[in-house]
Amino acid sequence: MRNNIRGVLTAIVTPFDADGALNLMGLKRQIERQLGAGNGIFCGGTNGEFFVLREQEKIALTRTCVETVAGRAPVVAHIGEISTRETIRLGKQIASLGVDAVSAITPWFVPLKQAELIAHYTAIADALNVPVFLYNIPARTGNTIEPETARTLAGHPNIIGIKDSAGSYESLNGFLNAVSDITDFDVLNGPDSLIHQGFVDGCSACISGLANVAPAAINAIWARFNAGDIDGSCQAQKSVTQLRTDLYNVAFSPAAVKKALQLMGEDVGESRYAVIFSEQQLLQIRRIVETPLK
Repeated sequence: MRNNIRGVLTAIVTPFDADGALNLMGLKRQIERQLGAGNGIFCGGTNGEFFVLREQEKIALTRTCVETVAGRAPVVAHIGEISTRETIRLGKQIASLGVDAVSAITPWFVPLKQAELIAHYTAIADALNVPVFLYNIPARTGNTIEPETARTLAGHPNIIGIKDSAGSYESLNGFLNAVSDITDFDVLNGPDSLIHQGFVDGCSACISGLANVAPAAINAIWARFNAGDIDGSCQAQKSVTQLRTDLYNVAFSPAAVKKALQLMGEDVGESRYAVIFSEQQLLQIRRIVETPLK
């Protein structure tokens, strides 16, 4: 199962209905939008609002993703919980649904030493029969996976890579350098601003939240790069970076992404966590999504 995750995976939003319940039909429509653009699916992550989902909802949305994709593209599911025990418990249930791999965010709230992160991920990888990606997003968790820690964990036969969402080129480059001589450990880029550079430097795939809003534009970065059109890939990145800058200047993801989808006419519902958009912000987001990408 190693090395089969390539290109663009969309960190897909989790649609809710008017009452705030899981909207699986809406999810299916979003999945088809992404497949139509050539993108795979990363479900139950930050843009999927995993932090406000119940366990059975996480299972239901993952099942819907696997069944809807039906082998047409990779499906990676996030399983990270605050404890090792709960991550393993959820991971076993998610693994049974037929995902291609799982990804686990670092535990949060309590600061952990690198040795403790190694123990955490080793226990997860030992317990699951599906490939595991590490998931580094220190701004949201308070815990950072160091490059040498990733290199150590790359020695585990069931840990196949890392998704880096630290947000900086220095972080991404640090992981790429740390595992440059390990052929079966992949680095997945998280920040939408670094998709092109990540591919140039050796990332196998990107996990894109902005692909919810612009699936074809995000895929063009990969498609052109993969076809050898490096300049075209760079130009596609510039368009996406401007969209990202404009949108996240109004509000950050996942709420900004979901609100943009709503204003585009997509039936995804409101975010579950407390977020309020002013009329001015709504006008700004509408203007952004209605402006053609250059």
